[in-house]
Amino acid sequence: MSASQALRVGAVQAASVFLDREATTGRACQLIEEAGDLGVDVLGFPEGYIPTHPDWYHYLPASSRKSFDFASRLFDNSVEVPGPTVDRLAEAAARARVNVVIGVCERTPEPEFNLYNTQLFVSRDGVLLGKHQKIMPTLAERVVHSRGSGAGLRVFATPAARVSGLICGENSNPLAVMTLTSERPHIHVASWPSPVSKDEGGMGDLIRSVSQWLAYATGSFVLSSQAVVDESIAEEIGQTDDDRRFLKAQARRGDSMIVAPNQTILARAPDEPWEGIVTADIDLQSCIKARHIHDFAGHYNRPDIFSLQVDRATPKLVATHDDDEDRPVAAEPADGDVGVTPQG
Repeated sequence: MSASQALRVGAVQAASVFLDREATTGRACQLIEEAGDLGVDVLGFPEGYIPTHPDWYHYLPASSRKSFDFASRLFDNSVEVPGPTVDRLAEAAARARVNVVIGVCERTPEPEFNLYNTQLFVSRDGVLLGKHQKIMPTLAERVVHSRGSGAGLRVFATPAARVSGLICGENSNPLAVMTLTSERPHIHVASWPSPVSKDEGGMGDLIRSVSQWLAYATGSFVLSSQAVVDESIAEEIGQTDDDRRFLKAQARRGDSMIVAPNQTILARAPDEPWEGIVTADIDLQSCIKARHIHDFAGHYNRPDIFSLQVDRATPKLVATHDDDEDRPVAAEPADGDVGVTPQG
């Protein structure tokens, strides 16, 4: 790294087009193009941005007819990786010359058809560098999302910087954070859903405290990107007038921000209903300065006392061996044994 390595980074705060993969992908491509016009080098998107996060479970029983309808639409509009949606995002990133981390609901190909809460890492050259699947769905996400593997718990080398990412509650998981810290990211994308829950309260305070802790613990810049809702989403998921009033007033206010390794908030979304890109100019040399003080994956830790093992293998429920040479051969009956004649 040179003595000074300046970049411009951005965190998206925006609403999805509710359960519409094609329209939301179009909106994402527009935001990537806008980021390119702003000179952004690395851009972070919210959790599950394409086609949306399953926010309706805050307002509907999981077993209700409407929940099943929304879940079916989520499945139909989810993203296969690789696939046409990824190709559109990669083309947009290449045109704009922006490195992109974006949240999607991922659907694995037929016949498996599992859904995962996933971040895609796309380079400014239009290359899918990899993906991270949320390792543990939170609360009602477990109704629709499978648990991800450890394969994506890694730092991806973009042309601009080394970039990591975690999704919502994972950003508070000390072991997941340590795994990424050990690979020395310059930039970490923390993706968040919209603040739709009336019961959780203070989500902005949570995002701020977690983002500042992450920046200090990892020695990196944190792009904290939160979704918001618009009028159409409020009408879709709100079940009462009170629900819709709350969604239209409070859940349109996000708290996206960019935090430096020393915990300074460099930029933050306005405290009002707002959609756009929060931007800041950063110097990657600040990561080195922060780690001179506390390098939690290096000189400021004790590997003789602590150790962490990470399994990056993708688990399989069913493993089959079809080659004849691998198949066990039945032994011939020994003298005196009674043979068994198949029936039917």
